[in-house]
Amino acid sequence: MTSLYVDRRGVEMRLDAGAIAFFENGERVGTVPSGPLERIYLRGDVRLSSGLLGRLGQLGIGVIILSGRQGQPSLFLPREHNDPAIRVAQARLHLDDQRSLDIARWLVRGKLKAQLALLDDWRSAKPTSSLVFRHVQDAVKVMLTHINAKPDITALRGLEDAAAAQHFKAMAEVVPESLNFSGRNRRPPRDPVNAVLSLSYTMLMAEAALAAHGHGFDPAIGFFHSLDFGRPSLACDLAEPLRPVMDRFAWRLFAEQTLRARDFSLEKDGACLLMKAGRERFYAEVETPLLEARQRLNAMLKAMRTLVLESAHVATLPDHL
Repeated sequence: MTSLYVDRRGVEMRLDAGAIAFFENGERVGTVPSGPLERIYLRGDVRLSSGLLGRLGQLGIGVIILSGRQGQPSLFLPREHNDPAIRVAQARLHLDDQRSLDIARWLVRGKLKAQLALLDDWRSAKPTSSLVFRHVQDAVKVMLTHINAKPDITALRGLEDAAAAQHFKAMAEVVPESLNFSGRNRRPPRDPVNAVLSLSYTMLMAEAALAAHGHGFDPAIGFFHSLDFGRPSLACDLAEPLRPVMDRFAWRLFAEQTLRARDFSLEKDGACLLMKAGRERFYAEVETPLLEARQRLNAMLKAMRTLVLESAHVATLPDHL
């Protein structure tokens, strides 16, 4: 077990002889060994001491706190990587417009290829919508051929946005009509599919930030996403090619009826929220796609580390993300 999910009110976490002990109303209710852990997700009224946070940092265990109704993330990163040369080289590469554009093209190309692969799965799952899926695939394939022709990041973002719109048009065909999904919406999500996508993407972004930090990069300095106050731009970059992993996960949750419309509540402001029982089933399943994401993040970051430290040409980056 590399991840621990704690979504329970009134629980207190304490360090106890190298393990994490859980207490409710002063009584010990469980223990988890800290050795195998790499990250802890916390949601709800969970209490823990600064001493425990410090020890988790020393052990290299990241802590992701999902706060508020929509689970907005706050990250406590473990101790920094010891090689500052990586962050210096990353900043230099960020300032090189052409090389940043090349890396951004690499990331967008990986995302569009992953979207095409998922479209194949959707065509197999719902043959009656095959014509819609084929039209979307044709459009995305054309966009793939245009990536290298985009002269700057702004134009590349426009292409990526257009591909995403086509992708979610196809997704609307394959999820149950009762979920009222017609495309991506957020802040707040207004239907069950978007609620799951938002939570899934939040966790993916946290994983990307932890992975970037662990490989010695600054999660805030990206290439496709511009610098912005409070935004982990490199984590956003790394998450882009992996979003279809979470899209497939969201689709399967509803296709297999692990989650249903009754697992969600609709708030007065129109926000659609996954309720406690549904979150428990979500956490029970999310480790599988996140494990795939971690493996691919590690491969991407190893390639990127070689690129920034050795001033290698972008062609050395792997074609498959």
